[in-house]
Amino acid sequence: MKTIKQFLATDQQSWSLLVSRLALGAVILPHGMQKALGLFGGYGFTGTMGFLQSMGMPFLIALLVILAEFVGSIGLILGIGTRFMAFSVGLTMAGAAILGGHINNGFFMNWFGVQKGEGVEYFILVVGLALALLISGSGKYSFDNLISKNLK
Repeated sequence: MKTIKQFLATDQQSWSLLVSRLALGAVILPHGMQKALGLFGGYGFTGTMGFLQSMGMPFLIALLVILAEFVGSIGLILGIGTRFMAFSVGLTMAGAAILGGHINNGFFMNWFGVQKGEGVEYFILVVGLALALLISGSGKYSFDNLISKNLK
């Protein structure tokens, strides 16, 4: 029980952790909805699984990518299992930056289509926010806080 309470522990008055959690969740959620539900022009679950596996990704890893972006972002927004969700999203985005070839495209986003692909600046921001939440927890107004307060 003590381990669970430590896992959920956070500065319960931290506005900056709340803002970080909501920002990260809000940015990742539409990407997760593309992959899981086919919204916003995405391929949906079956299409995304097929695409990821066609790139050589094993079934289980492809499934975890979809879950990290979809379930992980919802968990972050609600503040449920924030450290685990932040780790999942951060690991997924670090993997995308490195294995997806973005690291080879330099730093900048490809705003004007003048480089061969997207750089890593977006991924650095996402991983940075995820690390802050992994280290410090969920902040104000989270289910983690409610749960940890009720644990004896």
